Amino acid sequence: MAETVMDTKKVMLSGIQPSGELTLGSYLGAIKHWPARAQEFDCYYFMADLHTITVRQNPAELRRRTLTQLAAYMACGLDPKQNVLFIQSHVPAHAQLAWVLNCYTMYGELSRMTQFKDKSLKNADNINAGLFTYPALMAADILLYQADYVPVGEDQKQHVEICRDIATRFNSIYGDVFKVPEPYIPPVGARVMSLTTPTSKMSKSDHDQNGCVYLLEKPEDILRKFKKAVTDSDMEHCVRYAPKEKPGVANLMQIYSAVTGKSFDEIEREFEGKGYGVFKPAVGEVVADCLRPIREETQRLLEDKAYLETVYREGAERASYIANKTLRKVYKKVGFVQM
Repeated sequence: MAETVMDTKKVMLSGIQPSGELTLGSYLGAIKHWPARAQEFDCYYFMADLHTITVRQNPAELRRRTLTQLAAYMACGLDPKQNVLFIQSHVPAHAQLAWVLNCYTMYGELSRMTQFKDKSLKNADNINAGLFTYPALMAADILLYQADYVPVGEDQKQHVEICRDIATRFNSIYGDVFKVPEPYIPPVGARVMSLTTPTSKMSKSDHDQNGCVYLLEKPEDILRKFKKAVTDSDMEHCVRYAPKEKPGVANLMQIYSAVTGKSFDEIEREFEGKGYGVFKPAVGEVVADCLRPIREETQRLLEDKAYLETVYREGAERASYIANKTLRKVYKKVGFVQM
């Protein structure tokens, strides 16, 4: 097949584990802004299903979430013709390169990774080798596509740093094999906090389900969660942006602003003298209206199984074309006999 990646564009790659449902925080903070990137970058987005099994998964649920995430990406505006959308396990080169990179990744580097420490505490009965060596797979994900940029939050830069170290070490032995990627900190995107604990980031792993709004949630459930959202305990009860004094109100204002495009000053004027009893349902309404077309389009795509299969097959073919070129080069460099 013909090469589909243009040399004039930089390459950007991002993968999210289908280990839970996508959240409002994921959408407003990241996914909402992804479609516009295709104008500037060659973008690869994958469902990181290989990464999920470091923690035990229900197989049927993993399959469902993987396809739902793919459909949701498209419903959020990611055109599969302008972006490469694929499922990680459909491109064997990820696992193949990961083994090679395991042999160029140091024990000390892996033992310092905060995610290994965090997940080990949460899954004390399943501290497996994959959980320890996942950075090598993550590095393979990135280096296979010679990515220039990897979008990460400030708290995830360590992931890109170890990838850069692995790539630099390999290049120092075998020459210019891998492009050394840069972390890409998106200039836009709301930081959405939990509705019940506004000092913590909204997360799909949140134990309190009332604190997290999911991308495909029903409008009535969204409204219920916002009506119960934590505001503050003072007697003022006014809608005012003061993150330190009123983190709950500030979070709701952030969400309202991200969805409507209104400034904090405009929001304060809109709800002046109206109190939280009016403000919280209003935020819920705009969020429900924002997410409704995404939920409906996701459902439509999931029902069109033939089209969805076409998307992930073509995505895997396009990804494999680039990934296999890198893998062949690596295999030759380390001395494997070529097929």
